[in-house]
Amino acid sequence: MADLELKNISKHFGGIAALQNVSLACNRGEVHALLGENGAGKSTLIKILSGAHQADSGEISLFGKTVKIKNPSNAIEQGIGTVYQELSIIPELTVSENIFIGRIPTNRFGRFNDEKLYEMTKALFEKYDVKDIDPNAKAGTLSLSKRQMIEILRVLSKEPEIIILDEATSALMENMVEWLLSLARKLADQGKIVIFISHRMAEITSSCDKITILRNGETVCEIDVKEINMDEVVALMLGRKIEGYYPELVSHVKDEKVLEVKNLTYGRRLNGVDLHLKKGEVLGIGGLAGQGQNELLLALYGVIKAKGEILLNGKPSKIKSPEDGLKKGIALVPEERATEGLLLDFSIGHNISLASMRKLVSGPFLSKKKEKKIVEEYIKLLQIKSVDLQSAVTNLSGGNQQKVVLAKILATEPSLLLMHDITRGIDVGTKKEVFALVRKLAQQGNAILYFSTDCDELVNMCDRVLVMFDGKVGATFEGENMIKENIVGAYIGETISS
Repeated sequence: MADLELKNISKHFGGIAALQNVSLACNRGEVHALLGENGAGKSTLIKILSGAHQADSGEISLFGKTVKIKNPSNAIEQGIGTVYQELSIIPELTVSENIFIGRIPTNRFGRFNDEKLYEMTKALFEKYDVKDIDPNAKAGTLSLSKRQMIEILRVLSKEPEIIILDEATSALMENMVEWLLSLARKLADQGKIVIFISHRMAEITSSCDKITILRNGETVCEIDVKEINMDEVVALMLGRKIEGYYPELVSHVKDEKVLEVKNLTYGRRLNGVDLHLKKGEVLGIGGLAGQGQNELLLALYGVIKAKGEILLNGKPSKIKSPEDGLKKGIALVPEERATEGLLLDFSIGHNISLASMRKLVSGPFLSKKKEKKIVEEYIKLLQIKSVDLQSAVTNLSGGNQQKVVLAKILATEPSLLLMHDITRGIDVGTKKEVFALVRKLAQQGNAILYFSTDCDELVNMCDRVLVMFDGKVGATFEGENMIKENIVGAYIGETISS
């Protein structure tokens, strides 16, 4: 018997079977990958193991004993810790308070003992080799990567025996990914069980021992990582072979400059950014976390007020707000789809049409006919999988949620697209579709600023790549110099450029 076994787990939501007799077996000392397309059942299975859902049928055994996991608190009591894909950080609290929320030490007067809390956090940081995060910083001021690290540390602070990492690398920059992969291996070597969910195949081959694959809510197989190549894994996940993962990189760049940025500054985040973006161009933005990439996109969309000069189609332009940005043909795919891109409790249709309301109203009235047409057009274009357009977006898989964000943005018919890590947390099949869409948009004459934490994406998707370093453009790559080694070197300040 394995140390952790889930046997014949089934779960239905209404009339839809999310899981059908799924089994999973893991042992101490193992990093076990759980793979499958978005919607394959991974998240449902993890939520059952972590107590967020209850299975309709099946059995869970933990270290030789059959157990019932009643709720998330009960899961923690039984040594199961889960890092979910969507962040649950409270921005107004400090890093320390977020990590130890519900367990903050008090003094003899019942007040928070800030000194002891700080010491506990520093000890945790030292134990897990965490640097460059201030325990007293407000969590909301940190980059997405560092907020993800806080989520991981909060779980590890409870000393679980089973650690579930649900797309935990998807929000991390490349250097932080290496930290987490190394940490997963160390935890397994200490006798823990690590369940690892990722859509990045290189992470699976480098860090995992075994793989369990789900497809359409059923277990396909369990295999040893050493016994199979990743092309075979992808085929098992999708039920078909996938060819041409990245589209052929054919240039559609025109001479016309859609965007020029001159000496853009914003506090300590942007220190004189200069760049240009042409019609039909996909311009990649890379770099380590906190180098100003996010602030650059937010400034170009009017979310933050940066100093400097922005020219649209050769004319100086002040972008006063996101609404103003939309009017000027600019659209942003934001960093966090759940909190910045979607109204999760609203319908799929309403989310798609939300940013295009100006086109859909006649006087004070909304044209339901126009709304339906635009929703159906973009659902078809992006192949969004749903049985009911009135269903809440929260019921969709992560990949389909991201497609809804893209549909909403594309429905505004922008000429300048700002894309913030748009493939984060989506499966390989959906990524292939998104990659093809991005290149098609460029072919149609759109100008695209494409920020990604995945260096392979930058190399294979972009016409040029800029690397941000210390709040400005540190290096530019194109042609034969646009290779991963050069780009990663520029991440740490090397100055090779084309």
